[in-house]
Amino acid sequence: MTTTVQPETQPARPSETPAARQFVNFMFFRVDRAFRREPEDVKAAAKRELAEIIRKHTGPMMVLPYSTVGLKTGVDFMLWRIGYDLEPFQQMMADINRSSIGGWIDIPFSYLAMTKHSQYVDEHVHEGQEGRRLKIVPGRKPFLFVYPFVKTRDWYLLPQAERQRIMNEHIAIGHKYPRVKINTTYSFGLDDQDFVVAFEADSPAEFLDLVQELRETESSKFTVRDTPMYTCRRATMEEILEQL
Repeated sequence: MTTTVQPETQPARPSETPAARQFVNFMFFRVDRAFRREPEDVKAAAKRELAEIIRKHTGPMMVLPYSTVGLKTGVDFMLWRIGYDLEPFQQMMADINRSSIGGWIDIPFSYLAMTKHSQYVDEHVHEGQEGRRLKIVPGRKPFLFVYPFVKTRDWYLLPQAERQRIMNEHIAIGHKYPRVKINTTYSFGLDDQDFVVAFEADSPAEFLDLVQELRETESSKFTVRDTPMYTCRRATMEEILEQL
């Protein structure tokens, strides 16, 4: 009698759910100078309304305000927004547009990105960056330095091993400045830049020294653009509104 051997049935593997990734937006605001000439009661009411809108939307996403008054021409403050869905980003801006102060506000610059697994730092542990950089956990440092970043097309044509070799030097220099925390987000196809890089630091001096040293690395040869650069100071929304 011939026995038919049935193929061994493998247990079905549970479908893998990809880790959630965050949308990240750095939105820079400028308030029209004409707003300063409005009556005090009009300005006070408009400021209260804007602060309330930002409080309302802090929850569906993280919203961290920073002042740029006196630090960069053309911008007065920045909102660092982090969330898992784009709809709250849009709803918040729609509420601002409909607000009393909406007629006086312009947005000269806005950078959209997402979190993503890093190709180069799997073996490195970075404090406050969970899930291999899929989740941004902002710290409480007083300064944030933000800039869009574009690499040359030749960089992406290099073999992965060669890029890793070059990035190892870059990463090693970063480790010399442990108090400067980097937040790298990715914009491929979402916005004009390749990345948006945001460094949290206690002192502008330590960030200046880090950037100067990075200019001397091999990786800097593959940079097309890393401007404009923004120095942002952490503040409450109420403090920012008093500066306007």
